[in-house]
Amino acid sequence: MADWTFLTNHAHVLVCLRRDPTARLRDIGDAVGITERATHRIVTELEEAGYLLRTREGRRNRYTLQPDALLRHPLEGGRRIGALLDLLEDAGPPPGPRASAGDGRSTA
Repeated sequence: MADWTFLTNHAHVLVCLRRDPTARLRDIGDAVGITERATHRIVTELEEAGYLLRTREGRRNRYTLQPDALLRHPLEGGRRIGALLDLLEDAGPPPGPRASAGDGRSTA
């Protein structure tokens, strides 16, 4: 079977941040299957494009998604990212160590 998915890494990062707005970049990268550095680049691009806002809370960042931001490709017909993320909301656990031990990830 081919090793590809329908959604981009940018979309996967948004899904992770929707599930856990305070997720660490390392945990998001692990969930998506990319490096922490690639995750940082994607988060920066999403922030610059207006898809999310980053605020500092102590030692952590909190990411606030902008659900009314429009998807970028002409074939997406002006759809908003919130609608896409609503479809994927209950598709899996949030990234990071808070995931349950039954899903094969560490909880430490």
